[in-house]
Amino acid sequence: MEADVNQYAITWGDKTFREAIAHKVRWYLGLDINPETQITVTCGSTEAMAAVMLATIDAGDEVIVFEPYYENYGPDAILAGATPRYVTLHPPDWTFDEAELRQAFNNNTKAIIINTPHNPTGKVFNREELTLIAELCQKWDVLAFTDEIYEHILYDGTQYIALGTLPGMADRTITINGLSKTYSVTGWRVGYILATPELTGAIRKVHDFLTVGAPAPLQQAGVAAMQLPPFYYQELARLYDDKRNSILQILDQVGIPYFVPQGAYYIFADISKFGYKTDI
Repeated sequence: MEADVNQYAITWGDKTFREAIAHKVRWYLGLDINPETQITVTCGSTEAMAAVMLATIDAGDEVIVFEPYYENYGPDAILAGATPRYVTLHPPDWTFDEAELRQAFNNNTKAIIINTPHNPTGKVFNREELTLIAELCQKWDVLAFTDEIYEHILYDGTQYIALGTLPGMADRTITINGLSKTYSVTGWRVGYILATPELTGAIRKVHDFLTVGAPAPLQQAGVAAMQLPPFYYQELARLYDDKRNSILQILDQVGIPYFVPQGAYYIFADISKFGYKTDI
């Protein structure tokens, strides 16, 4: 800010920041993304999801959402004129029923939302699950919106797989991410979207009318964040693993059952035995 980076950046993101994102995505995910035509910087991943929905969804479309889910997904679909179709994730491993998922796809399905690692259960979708999702997306010509904000927060050797890296999914996956969780700056509101040039063109138009652009000085800081070495992400995972284990020990001591998360930074606890009518 003292360097006077205080005016609007290019609405779809500062050039150096987009280039830094592309570089990081290349070494971490193996995706070759063109920063000029395939990246849109947004005011957090929350705006990113809204912009993606408004850019790609029409009234009467259906959007498949796994439940439980981060609270914005359903309302975002409704705001875009779509109907959410919910598919349940079942405890204790938070798996979905293949028949139920297949039944959710139909001629009105426009998109499916995948959040991995998952808020709030801590589930990380495995390759078999993602392969089935990819198969159904291609069969029904459906887009996949992936919220990958917790990509670096993983436990117990769990493998993270980006849906966009699976065969046939590069052109139909819109990947949403941001600085908030990986760099512990949730208040900065700097997110980004990876998509094909055609989809990016539509998303950028919507983003421009939603917020114009993300904070310019924080995008410059994002360049530094994206250039951090792999060691940073290893330490991040170790830090959250220590925190997770501390909370699990406390829950064990007070007798509250829980589901051990594979990723993200939530612990989904089970209070059903305490006799309350609702979780509230």
